[in-house]
Amino acid sequence: MKSVITTVVSAADAAGRFPSSSDLESVQGNIQRAAARLEAAEKLASGHEAVVKEAGDACFAKYSFLKNPGEAGDSQEKINKCYRDVDHYMRLINYCLVVGGSGPLDEWGIAGAREVYRTLNLPTSSYVASFAFSRDRVCVPRDMSAQAAVEYVAYLDYVINALS
Repeated sequence: MKSVITTVVSAADAAGRFPSSSDLESVQGNIQRAAARLEAAEKLASGHEAVVKEAGDACFAKYSFLKNPGEAGDSQEKINKCYRDVDHYMRLINYCLVVGGSGPLDEWGIAGAREVYRTLNLPTSSYVASFAFSRDRVCVPRDMSAQAAVEYVAYLDYVINALS
């Protein structure tokens, strides 16, 4: 799984060298932000059901036509799958917060996702709306500390950009 530490070590190894001082500064910065990332991961984990429900509800509120016949959410089964997908991405964001890198999202959530959604005729804009709602809803200090929110929002932005 890709993290800042594994990326630095792999790059140095591929170049046949020890990690440089700038490599080590990158790792040190990552470690210094670990407490904030873990706080965000804990908050997300403790309230994930509400986060997923609110995000999914925001998607269907913005794109109410998705519940029309022939659309991506025209049955309860399809609606449940949308919420399942949002939950999947939120779990991957949680994993990224824990490992301190985008590896889980890259490996299990983004690689090929746009092609899959396109093939199944599922609009990625609805997922983007869900994650944008979650991003914009974060409130400091109600939900988490400012630094934890920065870490959490960065991964939401990462998903938004990947699916846009």
